[in-house]
Amino acid sequence: MAEHNQIKLFNNKKIRTLWDKEEEEWYFSVIDVVGILSNSKNPRNYWKVLKKRLKDEGNELVTNCNLLKMPSKDGKMRLTDVANTKQILRIIQSIPSPNAEPFK
Repeated sequence: MAEHNQIKLFNNKKIRTLWDKEEEEWYFSVIDVVGILSNSKNPRNYWKVLKKRLKDEGNELVTNCNLLKMPSKDGKMRLTDVANTKQILRIIQSIPSPNAEPFK
């Protein structure tokens, strides 16, 4: 996968993204998006609970999320759940948030 890491901003909050040249598709850090929409102090835990709920409902979205390496806060490249544009829009719909509509 040929890729290019980039940071996007939404209301001055960072969202890690990755461009896949071969698939010509953006991938977004699910944790970053969940953190912005949920305003959770622990977005990783929020995503863990949401992911389990979606999986229990039989939602295949969770199964289709990939793990890719992205820069973490400590500067190291770490595996994180990512979703393409279509997947991230479906995740956004699963989070009750006033930021959901502007984020789309």
